[in-house]
Amino acid sequence: MTVTLADVAARAGVSAATVSRVLNSNYPVAEATRDRVLRAVAELEYVANGPASALAAATSDLVGILVNDVADPFFGVLASAVQAEMSDGGGPGGEKLAVVCNTGGSPERELTYLTLLHRQRAGAVVLTGGAVEDPGHTAALAARIARLAAAGTQVVLCGRPPLPAEAAAEGRAAEAPAANGRRAGGRAAARAVGAGPAPLTVAFDNRGGARALTEHLLELGHRRIGCVAGPARLTTTRHRLEGHRAALAAHGVEDVSGRTVHGAYDRASGYAAAHELLRRDDRLTAVVAANDTVALGVCAALRERGLRVPEDVSVAGFDDLPFSADAAPALTTVRLPLGDAGALAGRLAMGREPAPSAGMTLLSSELVIRNSTAPL
Repeated sequence: MTVTLADVAARAGVSAATVSRVLNSNYPVAEATRDRVLRAVAELEYVANGPASALAAATSDLVGILVNDVADPFFGVLASAVQAEMSDGGGPGGEKLAVVCNTGGSPERELTYLTLLHRQRAGAVVLTGGAVEDPGHTAALAARIARLAAAGTQVVLCGRPPLPAEAAAEGRAAEAPAANGRRAGGRAAARAVGAGPAPLTVAFDNRGGARALTEHLLELGHRRIGCVAGPARLTTTRHRLEGHRAALAAHGVEDVSGRTVHGAYDRASGYAAAHELLRRDDRLTAVVAANDTVALGVCAALRERGLRVPEDVSVAGFDDLPFSADAAPALTTVRLPLGDAGALAGRLAMGREPAPSAGMTLLSSELVIRNSTAPL
């Protein structure tokens, strides 16, 4: 059933008028009361009609772009490319207002932003970066996306795989009673589940890129290869590890568990992980890093230990971020078409690009060999 203003008022122990004042911020309300109302809104997942309540099923000119870290060049390039498409609306009146939402890698914050964008009747939502591999979060995410789709919002997943089919189906099923129970308002009738746009996906070939990178090191003669992987719970981390391990297996090299360390996608994690890898095996001859930023931290730790890159230890990154070619030495890496991916996601969100076959476009990666890797 659809949650109403009265439901929120009952949960918070206040009047419906007080709930309305809190949500609209048009009248002073005691801080304790305000907190109680907002807590009830969150617990019940209440979605207000917003300014256009007479057109409850209509969407606005707002487009949400969710990123893990707005300061990370990976997400900066993606968001910039998406936003460029938002401002190129194909003529007067076609522009959209793009709002970048920084989740900080928090699954809970990701869900919160999706609910807030639903309340604002966002015309489209683009979710970027790896997805958290947790059944509970996946189910909740699928439900949020189903609600957005039922309201007419186009959702695009960029840099992450599609939702698992089972989770997507459960999300649509959970939304069905509420969607079918909505009444027509103004000029727009309630939308039934399935009438909204299906989520679209723009994904990267992380497995293929990681395999090519590790094969490059193996062909240079390296066998004692350390791996600084990203957070274990992310799809991006798993896919890159699978590619790395596939290359090792194809060359008959044992995948030694002690040669893999997980950490965040930042320089500090690369620095700490390199020290840990060398503590476990001080005879490592190469390190593959989760991304280029992590690779910089690895290089710093190696220099601190008196080791030269690549003469003593080869180092490889991932993503080919803008600074990679200017690092010292320039990083061997895997180039992901970040700008192209963001632009495509933007066009799909705007409806200016035909939906891909099966709802997904897989963009290829490219091995870029520079000075940070050398023969053993």
